[in-house]
Amino acid sequence: MTAEDGGLVGPHAATPSGKPRARSLGIPFDGTPGPWNAITDVPGVEIGYATLIRGTSVRTGVTAIHPRGAAGAGDPVAAGFFSQNGNGEMTGVSWINESGTFGGPVAITNTHAVGIAHAAIVAWAVRHHPHLADLWLLPVAAETWDGYLNDINSPHVTERDGLDALQGATGGPVEEGSLGGGTGMICYQFKGGNGTASRQVGFAGTTYTVGVFVQANFGRRDELTLAGVPVGRLLADDNPMAARRATPGGAGSVIAIVATDAPLFPHQCTALARRVTLGLARTGTTGSHFSGDLFLAFSTANPGAFTVDGDIMPGAADEGYGQLRFVPWGAMDRFYAAVVESTEEAVANALVANEDMTGRDGHRVPGLPRDRVAELFRSRGTA
Repeated sequence: MTAEDGGLVGPHAATPSGKPRARSLGIPFDGTPGPWNAITDVPGVEIGYATLIRGTSVRTGVTAIHPRGAAGAGDPVAAGFFSQNGNGEMTGVSWINESGTFGGPVAITNTHAVGIAHAAIVAWAVRHHPHLADLWLLPVAAETWDGYLNDINSPHVTERDGLDALQGATGGPVEEGSLGGGTGMICYQFKGGNGTASRQVGFAGTTYTVGVFVQANFGRRDELTLAGVPVGRLLADDNPMAARRATPGGAGSVIAIVATDAPLFPHQCTALARRVTLGLARTGTTGSHFSGDLFLAFSTANPGAFTVDGDIMPGAADEGYGQLRFVPWGAMDRFYAAVVESTEEAVANALVANEDMTGRDGHRVPGLPRDRVAELFRSRGTA
């Protein structure tokens, strides 16, 4: 039963606009999702989009994520970064590796618009948090390549678009598919883009949330696996990219953002970011050399822990000790599992919440044929 025929309803089965999600096709997943099954299940996390679809060749945009909400910028979060393959870009990670923190929003766009997204974060901070801009800013801006469907070499993405995404970010349920930075992206040679999922994790009498957001633009058709079913090999037809020589199969990239409200050390955030690789592997990818696979994880716990009296640059008169509350390393396995499960489902959601798209030079990318996928799982008795 699907969300479309009334069999399965609610935020786990459909996006706010009614696009189906992976669970509506009967694809089984492990773990317990949060209320929205989205990165925004982590309290305070907000997400916004600016989507550009114009004429026959513009298929792009900007995605913005606020770790503590727009109002909480400037209170650094514990953070860690992991590069599975470095054929991509995420700015700001030198400081994340140095300090284990970052204090502003994250923007995700196309490869040639990273500088614009970076500038948009600066402009947003100048407008809404001028005290931060008066200190210094090292924005986190990331990318994947949408040049098959989008006229990537023309300046379609503007600073205004970045500001719109940053200023329009909200919590609650999240739209998926071809929006924001994910508008022109391709995953397993089906239409890709944005996907998200979450898991609830219990520790010491408290229920925490781990949420994952992906901008999915990676993988060859024959690799695609959903809940152990070799979907890509079974749906090998209708693949206009199969004969393309300019871009090797599997190329593209994936950005993953992992959020949690569990209290963690920065190195524990890095450990979460590394587990994204295992969630992606469940979907079949072997990690193309031409795919930039970059992952950032952060914890919204311990507010104020990286400041002294609210100041991220205390003077000599403000000296004092900081403190971090953290989950013991020996209890981290359940959080690792939550990342793996959420990543797998987020990729599936990015694929399911999509349709065919035609873009630059008449290039067409098919959407995942949802009816055929649902039948595959019904025939296996899982739907």
